[in-house]
Amino acid sequence: MSLFIPGLQLSQLFYEEVVSKLIQCPHAAALIGEGSEVLGYDQPRSTDHSWGPRLQIFVSTTEVGKVSMRVDSGLPDDFMGYPVRFFSWQNGTVQHHVQVTTLEEWLASQLRIHGPDPLTPQRWLSLPQQHLLQFTAGAVFHDDAGELTRMRGQLAWYPQDIWLWMLASQWHLIGNLQPLIGRTAEAGDLRGSVLIACTLVRRIMEMCFLQERTYWPYPKWFGTAFSHLAAAPAVGPVLDRILAAADTGSREQAVNQALIQLAERHNALGITPEIPPQIADFQVGINGAVRPYPVLNTGSYVEACRKAIADSAIARLVPTGAIDQLTHADDALINFTSWPVRLNDGYAQELKGSAGSE
Repeated sequence: MSLFIPGLQLSQLFYEEVVSKLIQCPHAAALIGEGSEVLGYDQPRSTDHSWGPRLQIFVSTTEVGKVSMRVDSGLPDDFMGYPVRFFSWQNGTVQHHVQVTTLEEWLASQLRIHGPDPLTPQRWLSLPQQHLLQFTAGAVFHDDAGELTRMRGQLAWYPQDIWLWMLASQWHLIGNLQPLIGRTAEAGDLRGSVLIACTLVRRIMEMCFLQERTYWPYPKWFGTAFSHLAAAPAVGPVLDRILAAADTGSREQAVNQALIQLAERHNALGITPEIPPQIADFQVGINGAVRPYPVLNTGSYVEACRKAIADSAIARLVPTGAIDQLTHADDALINFTSWPVRLNDGYAQELKGSAGSE
């Protein structure tokens, strides 16, 4: 068995030593798209399927056929001990994995992005973070025209108003869940209380990604990616205490400790006026009811984010969140259904209705 070499490094060497010599026209070369190696998380275990020397070559439409022929006929059988032709789950055959295409075709087929124009708000909201991450992660090995690099920069993070609304939505999702830890425990549903706390841990981790302007990946690598965030050394141990808590009081205390850290990190962003984090009994908001469950003043952060949004139609949206906040956006949903497209239309209708309510 060959000595393991990370896929990004293997593919860069494959391009520099083999593939680049087969291309005689302006082009871009990269490893992007699906695969743990694109995120830099591949391990020896990853080599058991759809793994090996591979990359994408982007050329003009008129050059696709010629470059494809040169690549097909010029590739060796193996590179650095790894077979160049291996099983493709996409079409069920053994083939090489040097994809020759245009950038426009790749974006259309992989991200459903058509043309170079800036994305609409509804398109941003319906684009799964995993897809955005697959395009902006990985590595570019060569880029004559700079178009690939420009597009990766354009999609590197959400526009300011979209980001602010997603932050508001995340605070809303957290605030709706937090008092239920105490209420379910009080009702004798200890399992339900723990389940809500676990869901809150996920929401808190998601907020860390949002605050650090970093797309989160699908569940297999979610915890790994979180461990690389700047927030992880401080927030991570508190989350571990939530998950390990033996009683409701300890669990609630740890949740509030984590949320105070999020609030302080929010204030450090400087995107809204500073809001002091406060822990107080839960105010139901109906008939003056107050319940003895200690919660953070998340509503203050929701409103501050919404007030900072320049686009009034976005600011007026109910803070349900983008596709990854609204759904369990797993591989089946984002790759094999029309839900992202349908959600694009749904967000467009919500934005239209919101604008019309002014």
